[in-house]
Amino acid sequence: MPRNAYVTDLKTLQGECTANFIRLTRLLGDLEVGETREVELHNHGRRLGALCLKLQERAPYTSIVRVSQRGVLDTMIDTPRMRVHLYHDVRMAEVTDFQRQRHFDGRYRYPNSRMHQPDEKLQLNRFLGEWLDHGLAHGHSLDLPQLP
Repeated sequence: MPRNAYVTDLKTLQGECTANFIRLTRLLGDLEVGETREVELHNHGRRLGALCLKLQERAPYTSIVRVSQRGVLDTMIDTPRMRVHLYHDVRMAEVTDFQRQRHFDGRYRYPNSRMHQPDEKLQLNRFLGEWLDHGLAHGHSLDLPQLP
C-alpha cells in the first residue's frame, strides 16, 4: 500500500520559529557581537553542563547565533551545536546548521542518502525550542537578570 507523501506543516514550523525567536532573545539579552552567554544547566540540584550562546553576527534585519552545550561527556560524545538565524523583521529564528550540516529542506523523501526524516527541519527547530526551554526553566547565568 503506498504511503502518502509528507506535506510540510508551515503553520507549525512558523510557530516553532516564532517561539524560538522569543526564547533566544530572552536568553541573549544585550549581548554584543563576539560575546558568549553561558547558562549553567541544573536538574534536581545536579549540574549538567552549560548552554552556550555566542552572537556571531548582527545586522539590522538578521543575527546569527551559535548554540552549543558543554558538559561532562564532552570528551566522549559529539555535543550538540547549531547555528541559528534570527530574522528580526518577522520575529522568527531558524536552525540553519546542525552538527556541521547545512541548509535543511522543508521535507525529504524517505529513505534518503543522509537518512533525514521527512520533517527534519521541523524536528531540528523543535529540538532547539526544547533545549532553550530547558535553559530558561533550569538554567542559571550570573550576568542575566533572573530567568522566569
